[in-house]
Amino acid sequence: MQTSASKEIKRYNHLASEIDAAYHEMSRKLGMSDSEMIILYTICCCGDCCPLKEIRRRSGISKQTINSALRKLEAGNIVYLEPSKAKNKDVCLTEKGKALARGTAQIMIGAENQVFASWPKEDVEKYLELTERFLTDFREKIDAL
Repeated sequence: MQTSASKEIKRYNHLASEIDAAYHEMSRKLGMSDSEMIILYTICCCGDCCPLKEIRRRSGISKQTINSALRKLEAGNIVYLEPSKAKNKDVCLTEKGKALARGTAQIMIGAENQVFASWPKEDVEKYLELTERFLTDFREKIDAL
């Protein structure tokens, strides 16, 4: 039995793809690859340093892609790796990295904040609530496989 996507799922997938494309376009306009931007963005959300495992968890991109982007950022003196607990590592911004983040990832974060600030608080809460509910319900379906 073949199940086709409902019109709602098609619309949802289209919107999710368009949102991804918008983030890609912003990264491109700011002169960064998507993976480099995701790393800087995640570090900015954590402070000046972020556990590598947190970057992997939040990004959803492959370990290999993250490692390649990190090597490029390290070579450009944007980030450095610092030993953390056990075998873990933190990814930290250099001074050059902090300056780059101000002109890239923090601009993206500012744009996101401006969008939500322009919406009524109830709309923001409802959007987040429904998105979280979809994620939770979808994960339950995955666990049931």
